[in-house]
Amino acid sequence: QVQLVESGGGLVQAGGSLRLSCAASGRTFSNLAMGWFRQAPGKEREFVAASHWSGGSTYYADSIEGRFTVSRDTAKNTVYLQMNNLEPEDTAVYYCAGGLGGRRPMGYNYWGQGTQVTVSS
Repeated sequence: QVQLVESGGGLVQAGGSLRLSCAASGRTFSNLAMGWFRQAPGKEREFVAASHWSGGSTYYADSIEGRFTVSRDTAKNTVYLQMNNLEPEDTAVYYCAGGLGGRRPMGYNYWGQGTQVTVSS
């Protein structure tokens, strides 16, 4: 059974940083893309970033503007989302996902439980 477990969320002041982790287990993810999405109250789930295990392709939402960075540790089957210069508008539940990839949720079959990120002004 595939499992994705996020960690690293929390409360941070505007301008601060957080690093989210997503540990994958249950299968080999060498052929999958690992994505990050977020969902704020009353809003749709939106794409943040994604990274393909093979080939190293990484892409981001325009709204991130270079503040976030995706990285991965293949040996640990873990993907990270480093978030710098956080803004109150970044407040949301952040989800890790695994699948074929892309910028839409339908491109991912596996989802974590989500981790709350709250940025205070």
